[in-house]
Amino acid sequence: MSVKQDSRRDWSDHYWWSGDGVRLHARIYAAPPGRENAPPVLCLPGLARNARDFEAVAPHVAQQRRVIVVEFRGRGESAYAKDPMTYVPLTYVQDVVALLDELEIERVATIGTSLGGLVSMLMAASLPGRLVGAVLNDVGPELETAGLERIRDYIGVGGSQPTWMHAARAVAELNGAVYPGYEIHDWLRLTKRTHRLTPEGRIVTDYDKQIAAPLRVPNSDGGVDLWPAYQALGDVPVLVLRGEHSDILAKPAAEKMAARLPRARVVEVPGVGHAPTMDEPEARGAIDAWVAELPGA
Repeated sequence: MSVKQDSRRDWSDHYWWSGDGVRLHARIYAAPPGRENAPPVLCLPGLARNARDFEAVAPHVAQQRRVIVVEFRGRGESAYAKDPMTYVPLTYVQDVVALLDELEIERVATIGTSLGGLVSMLMAASLPGRLVGAVLNDVGPELETAGLERIRDYIGVGGSQPTWMHAARAVAELNGAVYPGYEIHDWLRLTKRTHRLTPEGRIVTDYDKQIAAPLRVPNSDGGVDLWPAYQALGDVPVLVLRGEHSDILAKPAAEKMAARLPRARVVEVPGVGHAPTMDEPEARGAIDAWVAELPGA
């Protein structure tokens, strides 16, 4: 375990070890006074994302309770895996459980984007009673093949760019349909969340290209039925965020999710695809309402 605090920031760095010896990283935002005993909120990023994905959401939620933003192995400041075939959801669940056990956290709520939402559902299935709430950001037990193929086509490919502006324009070209209303300053913000500067002065994606290895395995989708994992969330508050133009979470699937659990609700985020950044006013308001439903102790 290692903790480092920078007085210029509102979080501390936390490092822990996975069961197979990978050094992992999380940002921890302290609970506000009087909320130390409330179950914390665990933020779980998407496939190619890192802790910076929550740089606006996390401090906002931290006004109400402790927030922990995980970086999965192979992303951000977490080390790259020795075996690329460990870049799979069940391993991420094990890594997260190792963190919760080390921090002696018994009960937790999750905000998971895409892959992070899948990890949340698997946690609900494998850790009965440990989750007290979940936000599933543009993900669910039924995923659209077209969106999965789009992600599979771009993940793990691509080179470097000479400047942040070049990188932002490349990100805009790839994701224009996802965020059709974005201006160049929005693309720069998104690019700085998803890319890093190398020692050689080049801009590259901030993840191990080998995270794509399991996706290249034939029949990697496996036809797994995720509905039991989703329904394992039971009667806790569940917020399903869906991008209006999402090619991952179809509207009928989101509506079915709302019908399957007693405290699940769907909020559609207008004007975006997969996935909402959760900086949008509609997403922020829905998250605020969800946090208000979580148990206070």
